Amino acid sequence: MNIEKFQESMYKLIVETSTQLPKDVRRAIQAAKEKENAGTRSAMALGTITNNIKMADDNISPICQDTGLPTFKIKTPVGANQIEMKKAIYNAIAEATKNGKLRPNSVDSLTGKNSGNNLGLGVPVIKFDQWEKDYIDVRLILKGGGCENKNIQYSLPCELEGLGRAGRDLDGIRKCILHSVYQAQGQGCSAGFIGVGIGGDRSSGYDLAKEQLFRSNDDVNPIEELRQLEEYIMDNANTLGIGTMGFGGETTLLGCKIGVMDRIPASFFVSVAYNCWAFRRLGVAVNPETGDINEWMYQEGEKIDFGAEAEKESAAASETTVNVVELQAPITEEQIRQLKVGDVVRINGRMYTGRDAIHKYLSDNDSPVDLNGQIIYHCGPVMLKDEDGNWHVKAAGPTTSIREEPYQGDIMKRFGIRAVIGKGGMGPKTLAALQEHGGVYLNAIGGAAQYYADCIKSVDGVDLTQFGIPEAMWHLQVEGFTAVVTMDSHGNSLHKDVDQSSLDKLAQFKEPVFK
Repeated sequence: MNIEKFQESMYKLIVETSTQLPKDVRRAIQAAKEKENAGTRSAMALGTITNNIKMADDNISPICQDTGLPTFKIKTPVGANQIEMKKAIYNAIAEATKNGKLRPNSVDSLTGKNSGNNLGLGVPVIKFDQWEKDYIDVRLILKGGGCENKNIQYSLPCELEGLGRAGRDLDGIRKCILHSVYQAQGQGCSAGFIGVGIGGDRSSGYDLAKEQLFRSNDDVNPIEELRQLEEYIMDNANTLGIGTMGFGGETTLLGCKIGVMDRIPASFFVSVAYNCWAFRRLGVAVNPETGDINEWMYQEGEKIDFGAEAEKESAAASETTVNVVELQAPITEEQIRQLKVGDVVRINGRMYTGRDAIHKYLSDNDSPVDLNGQIIYHCGPVMLKDEDGNWHVKAAGPTTSIREEPYQGDIMKRFGIRAVIGKGGMGPKTLAALQEHGGVYLNAIGGAAQYYADCIKSVDGVDLTQFGIPEAMWHLQVEGFTAVVTMDSHGNSLHKDVDQSSLDKLAQFKEPVFK
């Protein structure tokens, strides 16, 4: 094989997967848009999502800033040099990271040090298999941490909140899958896709679940019982009312694929791999002699091109919201107390990024900047430095906020922070602090990394770079940065309300369906 050509092909696959959603995913998102009621928070979110997809197409930049842990599944003819292929993939990953097509995500689990090039022990994941066909089949999925954290595994029999006992049968499996969708809420950037693995052990069950995500969203399960179950889940999970970003709405699930394998008598696992709407998964057929790409996978059928109408829909949905408030830091407590759940805010001026490492640091140390009256954005952006040493934001959507729950309320009160931006909402400790201190939680649209990068007009500084690019504290100047108030200073939480209402709806599926 021409290994240099193969490396070039792998670089093309990485860039295309990061920046261009496959056709089957686009069709699922378009169908969700058509079902959603106009003028709702979910309609606004879907308008932003489709606008973001179009911007990623045009900019050839990451759809979502969290480009995840790259996972390759490769089938090779007998005799292919897998060692050389793996080296070529490593080189392609490092090049794509250097060029801002991937965010540096490989972190040493013991030291916390970011390698800076997406290479490290076990990273990226590359799984080889041999087959008797005469070409190389390479498939890649970029699955971000927010949706990865909503993966879940059940050991049957078990008791499930809202659904009661789940036994070792098809009906117990049904209950587990419905519960997996409920527990994800908006934290995994719903509406999402799920892959389900029935059987195996704890590790092979998860492998099987993730393998289902490599199936086309349009395929039909060849096992009749699983085909019926997939159809049932798609029909009923969307009645839970969780909706886009967990704002409530008509579409909660965009796809469900289920696989099965044998198990040992003592174990019965149902493993669920959750994937966000930004379902970055592509594949190529490669010539084993030349290293060239012969064919792209998942590109059958019509391609939905989200054009200028997406931007209009996003703006129109925003304007129909009851209250739109302009904010500019420093923000006073009086301004915050006037905001209520459901308001839309547009932020101009300064904000600071801060995620896991920053929150832990601020819990034990002074802040490098004055945060009184300021805004913290839960975001790990993709950044590139130009020849003059200036930083530019290539992608900058929100990360899942619940990880900061142990720290957030204390840090807000200690430093006088008035607003926090993220996705998926936060818990009771933060809600109580917002009420006591006079703070607000703003939900940005998860995955909309190009949309929000466009709102960032300059990078004015950075602190705590020892934590790596995603975890540093970036000083950003923004214009028209739009988010929804989902937790206010009066004790109200949209996330709590949607969680409770979807739990109530989940209970209607308690009785057996599959005998």
